[in-house]
Amino acid sequence: MKFRSGLFVGAAFIAGVAVGPASGLLTGTPIWAIGTAQAQNASGKTDTYNLLRLFGDVFDRIRAEYVEPVNDRDLVENAINGMLTGLDPHSSYMNAKSFRDMQVQTHGEFGGLGLEVTQENGIIKVVSPIDDTPAARAGIKAGDLITTIDKTTVQGLSLNDAVDKMRGPPNSPIHLVIKRENVDKPIELTLNREVIRIQVVKSHLEGDIGYVRLTQFNEQTDSGLRAAVAKFRQQMGDKLHGIVLDLRNNPGGLLDQAVSVSDDFIEQGEIVSTRARHPEDSQRWNAKPGDITGGLPVVVLTNGGSASASEIVAGALQDHHRAVILGQRTFGKGSVQTVIPLPGNGAMRLTTARYYTPSGRSIQGLGITPDVPVAASRTETAHFGPEREADLNHVLTNEGGTPNTPAAPRADLPPIASSIPKLPPENWPAFDATKPETDFQLQQGLAVVRAMSTQQQRHADR
Repeated sequence: MKFRSGLFVGAAFIAGVAVGPASGLLTGTPIWAIGTAQAQNASGKTDTYNLLRLFGDVFDRIRAEYVEPVNDRDLVENAINGMLTGLDPHSSYMNAKSFRDMQVQTHGEFGGLGLEVTQENGIIKVVSPIDDTPAARAGIKAGDLITTIDKTTVQGLSLNDAVDKMRGPPNSPIHLVIKRENVDKPIELTLNREVIRIQVVKSHLEGDIGYVRLTQFNEQTDSGLRAAVAKFRQQMGDKLHGIVLDLRNNPGGLLDQAVSVSDDFIEQGEIVSTRARHPEDSQRWNAKPGDITGGLPVVVLTNGGSASASEIVAGALQDHHRAVILGQRTFGKGSVQTVIPLPGNGAMRLTTARYYTPSGRSIQGLGITPDVPVAASRTETAHFGPEREADLNHVLTNEGGTPNTPAAPRADLPPIASSIPKLPPENWPAFDATKPETDFQLQQGLAVVRAMSTQQQRHADR
């Protein structure tokens, strides 16, 4: 299993406390004002002590009177997790086992079914099945709600607990009950767990166009992308006319990998910046010279499942006019989570900053709007729960960026962009992941990148 966790930063931000002269005394602040400030500070401490006393009272009452004995560690860890999850949808506590599991996942290998999941209203929701895993082969779809695991309801389980239940030894069976949109009856599935070795980069040639799909951003993503493009160039030479980069249903991952992937296509300038609570903790990443494609046209495919690190890449390539974004609006997760180890007690994943695209946009709650909007199908299905970041509880506000006014249409789009249909024709075949010709968004992306290549060649011939 994979946590729906979005961006990680390898080390915690260190918040400094500025210490300066006693400015109140130097500027002649009245003694009564200083006394008032001290009283306010003392009052704040008193309130904190009272609240901690309240926590202790509840803790003791649960230990003494709950219907069954409760482990003290469980109580404390549940309290910590509640404190974090009450802040925003992406902060959480990881016990020692969950922290180890997360570290394994970022390396690209773990045991389980192969699902990206999140939790909404007490139900486990599938963000995306990972390709070539038991979950994908069983037909589990993005948006499915997992209601029961091995005859145990997920109601009352934390996300970590549900994930832990879905993990287990390879070849061991697991029974799931799933609720799916527009399906009246629950779907019951029995799967066998496997060791999941994530193939985060999938690639093949579509004629003279290289197609690369990134399923998530772990430690293997950038090197896999570079290897795929190098293989295209080796196979096609000068006949390679463009790249389609597929970020659909990519839930994100490591910030440094998002920066590296963006840098693979951008010659110079800002890639992304982060702004934290304290200005000294804000950061900015810039591109280094070099484009692994040699300047070939690029189209990026996105949808509502493209989140976090995927949005950093899409936003950077869009702002630099390095790629055309085609598909549907992205998820809208514009925050950075820092994983802060707690010695001997796991770690906490804490939201520590918002990130901004090169033009200064915050996509928090908004997402990246494609340059060429194209839907995957003609039918819009109802959703059981929140569909995007803005729909989640305790969501961060969008602030600090450039005004969120509609951007002017790009003047560098090929003429074909205006004639690309927003919906598939009524007779379009049903989507089959094994048949690229049934993927309407991909086919439109190929049409756009070929038109961009033709336009580029005409300019070169002048």
